[in-house]
Amino acid sequence: MTGLGAFTFVLHSHLPYARLAGRWPHGEEWIHEAANETYIPLLDMLYDLKEEGIPYSLTIGITPVLAEQLADPDVLEHFDQYLAQRIDAAARDIAYFQSPGAENSHLRYLAEWYRDRHEKTRQSFNVRFKRDLIGAFRHLQDEGCLEIITSAATHGYLPLFSRDSTIRAQIKTGIETHRRLFGRTPRAIWLPECAYRPAYITDTGRRRAGLETILADYGLRAFFSETHTVTGGNAVGVAGGDVIGPYGAIKRRYVIPTTDQFSGGRKDATTFQPYYVSDTTHYPDAESHSGVAVIGRNQKVGEQVWSAQWGYPGDFDYREFHKKAGTSGMQYWRITGAKVELGDKDLYHPDWAAYKVEQHAEHFAHLVGDQLRQYRNQTGKFGIVAANYDTELFGHWWFEGVSWLGKVLRHLNNHPEVEVTTASRFIAEHPPETVLDLPESSWGAGGTHFVWDNNETHWMWSPIHEVEERIERLANHFNAPNENEQTVLNQAAREALLLQSSDWLFLVTTGQAREYAIRRFSQHIERFEKLASSLEAGSPNIDLALEYWELDKLFADLDYRWFR
Repeated sequence: MTGLGAFTFVLHSHLPYARLAGRWPHGEEWIHEAANETYIPLLDMLYDLKEEGIPYSLTIGITPVLAEQLADPDVLEHFDQYLAQRIDAAARDIAYFQSPGAENSHLRYLAEWYRDRHEKTRQSFNVRFKRDLIGAFRHLQDEGCLEIITSAATHGYLPLFSRDSTIRAQIKTGIETHRRLFGRTPRAIWLPECAYRPAYITDTGRRRAGLETILADYGLRAFFSETHTVTGGNAVGVAGGDVIGPYGAIKRRYVIPTTDQFSGGRKDATTFQPYYVSDTTHYPDAESHSGVAVIGRNQKVGEQVWSAQWGYPGDFDYREFHKKAGTSGMQYWRITGAKVELGDKDLYHPDWAAYKVEQHAEHFAHLVGDQLRQYRNQTGKFGIVAANYDTELFGHWWFEGVSWLGKVLRHLNNHPEVEVTTASRFIAEHPPETVLDLPESSWGAGGTHFVWDNNETHWMWSPIHEVEERIERLANHFNAPNENEQTVLNQAAREALLLQSSDWLFLVTTGQAREYAIRRFSQHIERFEKLASSLEAGSPNIDLALEYWELDKLFADLDYRWFR
């Protein structure tokens, strides 16, 4: 076998459900910002590479609930309006910075630069991609450039659900939505929050399957985990608390603790190899493995981007995320220095940042090669480096990140000993040789479930579990529903999925949009309660179900029977 090994970017794209939920400071603007700063620039970069004849491969996850929103005509129309507003805001700043002075001159240049950038994004959206972002990703998939993977329907936190029927419904809905929007059956999945649960025996003696067994039942053959889940040892990266982005940049109302030692994985396991997953502790008579593989995030390459201390995004010449102009919300400043107060930030220079992007991309490409070479020299094996990140980190949190991704792919294309691949392709060509028992884990603080189940959120789990039991009971009861009953049942199932989103728990824990999250969570519980009660009373409220459908309009092919 020639070459040092393989490499894949694994990008996880997800946002909370916010259709018709208003605009700033939260709501649909979450989607608009991400599309403007991340998704369309990413598509532009990938299409540019393809048109230049530069081959590449990329693994990208787009959660079903995000894909539905990116395909929604109302969301897309509002996004076009958002871009027009951004262009107008830049034009107002251009006029505002007319007065003489060196600082105003550079601010005017930056306002013109932003105006041109937003106009280019609007042109790409309306002309290059014909207002069809899902179709644009699907085309790259069909051309062999991307592997698009799925996730649970509404990004539900799977390990803490009380019923396996809920986990199965989340996964089944995710797969069917993926098939409808992307035209293929997914081969791999991003478990929400990288949260994994092995098989176990309940207090009543009932066996609950490990997540890998459920994934195998639906034809999924791979998922991804944090480093410590595979290798054990200290929780690092997001789980260790050293991170930029949504976990690290928000102000918490209290400190989320981390653990000093994570008792997971196995000391001789490595993220350079995939492993079949199986829990033999509770199932000694089970088959040798599930047929489902796990790939762990490579710590070294992860830290180069994630780390708040030494990651590339912290370079002083990159754009400052947190300081925005009071006139327009534009970000005209650079990071400037370590611990420099927002009021003391220097102005941003795009050419300085572009120079650093080239340096950091070249460094990263060499780092990937060095990692694979070291592993090959130590073991003689052909390994893989998986660089796993939130997609929204690039462009949104790290403004220059999309450009960096493109330059890394260019550099790796010129690296003859590194095979750039996708996760499923690597597993198909290099099947796992070892079975690994994985522990319960996540990429949340300390590698545990704390972010989603703590003193601030524990009250939310009782209604979640009550709804789980109730929708399962309704699904089992109605064997041959009439048309009205089926419509109400499907909408009740839709509300159940929406209230199960891990986003509501996360936003409450971190204090980011806490009131919004509680309101959405409570709203879906109330809707479910009304629909379920009408079914139980023998008078299904079809008008209410249709009203709620107009508000949600997602998972059109959902079947309540998936909760059986």
